[in-house]
Amino acid sequence: MSTSEPPVNPNSSEVISQVLRNVDRQVHNQIGQAFSGLSPIQAGLVFLDWLGHLSISPGKQMDVMRQTMEDVQKVSTDLAAHALPYQDKHPEGCCGALVGKAGDRRFSAPAWAQWPFNLYAQSFLIMERAWDRATHEVPGLSHKSEDVASFAARQWLDVMSPANFPWLNPEVLSATQNEGGINLARGSNNFVDDVQRIVRGLPPAGVDRYKVGENVAITPGKVVFKNDLIELIQYSPTTAKVHAEPILIVPAWIMKYYILDLSPHNSLVKYLVDQGHTVFMISWKNPTSHDRDKGMEDYRQHGVMAAINTIEAIVPDQKIHAAGYCLGGTILMIAAATMGHDGDHRLASMTLFAAQGDFTEAGELLLFINESEVDLIEAMMWEQGVLKGSQMAGTFQLLHSNDLVWSRVLKEYMLGQRELPNDLMAWNADTTRMPYRMHSEYLHKLFLHNELASGRYEVHGHPIWFTDIRVPCFAVGTISDHVAPWKSVYKLHLLPVELTFVLTSGGHNAGIVSEPGHAHRSYQVQTRLAGGDYLSPEAWMEQTPTREGSWWPAWEQWVAQHSSGMVSPPRTGKPGNKKILVDAPGSYVREH
Repeated sequence: MSTSEPPVNPNSSEVISQVLRNVDRQVHNQIGQAFSGLSPIQAGLVFLDWLGHLSISPGKQMDVMRQTMEDVQKVSTDLAAHALPYQDKHPEGCCGALVGKAGDRRFSAPAWAQWPFNLYAQSFLIMERAWDRATHEVPGLSHKSEDVASFAARQWLDVMSPANFPWLNPEVLSATQNEGGINLARGSNNFVDDVQRIVRGLPPAGVDRYKVGENVAITPGKVVFKNDLIELIQYSPTTAKVHAEPILIVPAWIMKYYILDLSPHNSLVKYLVDQGHTVFMISWKNPTSHDRDKGMEDYRQHGVMAAINTIEAIVPDQKIHAAGYCLGGTILMIAAATMGHDGDHRLASMTLFAAQGDFTEAGELLLFINESEVDLIEAMMWEQGVLKGSQMAGTFQLLHSNDLVWSRVLKEYMLGQRELPNDLMAWNADTTRMPYRMHSEYLHKLFLHNELASGRYEVHGHPIWFTDIRVPCFAVGTISDHVAPWKSVYKLHLLPVELTFVLTSGGHNAGIVSEPGHAHRSYQVQTRLAGGDYLSPEAWMEQTPTREGSWWPAWEQWVAQHSSGMVSPPRTGKPGNKKILVDAPGSYVREH
């Protein structure tokens, strides 16, 4: 009697492969958690790349040593000269022969010009300049490895700055002497308070002064549409007549929308409403692990397009001025290109605040975006279903470690000065999450492969490109933006349409929240007509005059010029909608 072999499950091999892939994900998740999403393998490869090329470049080594010895001689001569009692003291804010890079305020206090603190500061600056030379222009080293090596060296040097050590910092020593050490006691209390807040998952100290719907996000309005991804807010008019074409604002889902509706004095929404515009705002749901499978197409269809469909029902027969901020601007570009490709003409114009479509010059964030890093991030998201706001915040803090980490350590933990947050700082602490699928697609399709700018991003199975966008564009870049560098935003000149470009003072957030009357604000603005000649960003910056004040009025006037006139305010909500409309700011913005 013969026996037959047991039947083979044709899917068993796939199941086993998937199980083993999940093992890899578990391991990579643990590594990602341990290293905050940074790949130790990639870091090691960059280190070997830099060290290997430097080791076979004796000329470069000697040049670094030569210039460093010149710095040492210059500093030694300066220190010796100013050690004599009859010599003039250093001017205020200068610690000696060498000065830090632009914007470095660590040694700006006059006490750093006095012995022995000038020695500490100057020695650090010698080391900083030496490492900067050693990690730049190494023969054979790739630009990407050079940038990563330089960034890593800068992070380690920032840790070693004498400003971070209380016994080397004259400001801390003076405060300790004057207060009998009470400043250090206060600083210890601040440190313990911050640690327990982190452990308990509480927001930073002082941000509870700002409550959504009470003193921020209080511009009157109604939620007129809701699905499982967005709430759409329609703001109440404050003028007897309004511009015929409404404005739709698409914020980034990496942030709560109310950065554009902070306090009444700096609310862009209130400003627009008071100028006679009908404003709609998307408020994104803060995703949970249940939303892990929502992708970029969901954000386009159930976010931007759902909002446009709702506005069309409320304000029929009128085109829409659409504005997008950061990621919201990127998804708006995708939506506008798709609409242009499909012959959908419902947009009157497109405005982009600190938004990128071409990611080839996306700044220092690109240092964290490579296949190895993305694999760890995806493993973390696969386990959690989302990328947590706290995990994203750590990366952004590295980009501004002096301002966001070490200056805070000095002020709050050494000097004992607890700084109460303003409304923008409180908003920044109100973090959001991002779904697994969406963030994975965003990293792969846009950051890694730059599909949108290269005409390979597909919607409905066909590629879209910038040439599919058919409406006038207004774009804003901010001069000190590390998230969307202004030269990257400037690449929007690739759009084959009339483009008005603004370059404003400030950073990614503070440069956009730049209300009229805000001190020390300025901007440059220039329009390039469709088919006009291209200017390099450097030439544009040199040729465009600087204007003092806020760029908001310039944009509002541009929107008004691209509108068709004044009409009576539209109804609130869709006609025939019997549901009771919820007051702004709605419920999604309150989710944590």
